[in-house]
Amino acid sequence: MSVQYAIIVGSGFDAFAGVGESHDVSTRFGQPSAPIQCVTFDEQLVYVLPRHGDNHSLPPHVINYRANLLALKELGVNAVIALNTVGVVSDKRDSGELAVPDQIIDYTWGRAHTIYDGEQADFAHIEFTAPFCAWIRDALLAAAQAAGVNCYDGGVYAATQGPRLETVAEVDRLERDGADYVGMTGMPEASLAQELEIDYACLSLIVNRAAGRGQKPIHEDVESSTLTAKTQAMQVLEEFFRLR
Repeated sequence: MSVQYAIIVGSGFDAFAGVGESHDVSTRFGQPSAPIQCVTFDEQLVYVLPRHGDNHSLPPHVINYRANLLALKELGVNAVIALNTVGVVSDKRDSGELAVPDQIIDYTWGRAHTIYDGEQADFAHIEFTAPFCAWIRDALLAAAQAAGVNCYDGGVYAATQGPRLETVAEVDRLERDGADYVGMTGMPEASLAQELEIDYACLSLIVNRAAGRGQKPIHEDVESSTLTAKTQAMQVLEEFFRLR
């Protein structure tokens, strides 16, 4: 089976704005966050969906994750690279770098987290032992190495509710739970992708040290680190599709 890729882009990532043809897709769960764009990497068509909307008006807890993933599915997408910005809990990693997590802990609540809403004749208890697709993870790490970009292999993504950032005590708890990164959009995006049989993995942009872990205010850290992380993420994506 041929692979149709999509990239779901997160906070502060406007590299694809206004690029290529766009598709308005309606689903039984409503409209996705924005029209889905078509871009070309190395002559390969790739769909791009900004999860926070065209004007970044959708905070993490109100994003229609079900419509986003189903719209991609209806366009024939079967492999998703999710870009998301994260804070780093572990002192073994630093702001401005990239990571490809291999596990996730869901701390969110109240989000529509499954496609099975009682209207289907049956439902599935998906296996979520490995929340991120192994072959996409391996390919992203290989692309980072080929591009000369420092990208961490593995780690636990903690998905929090947002939109506020965490307290020091909350980050201490995340660390005790084994989390390495903290973000707000990894769930239910990852589990919905598995329900829809879409291969899915995250390329996480580390843009700040989590609360109580840095030497400067978080937003100052974000401002100084985001451009570096975004530039490296684009290098990895370009190399990823060059190697496909």
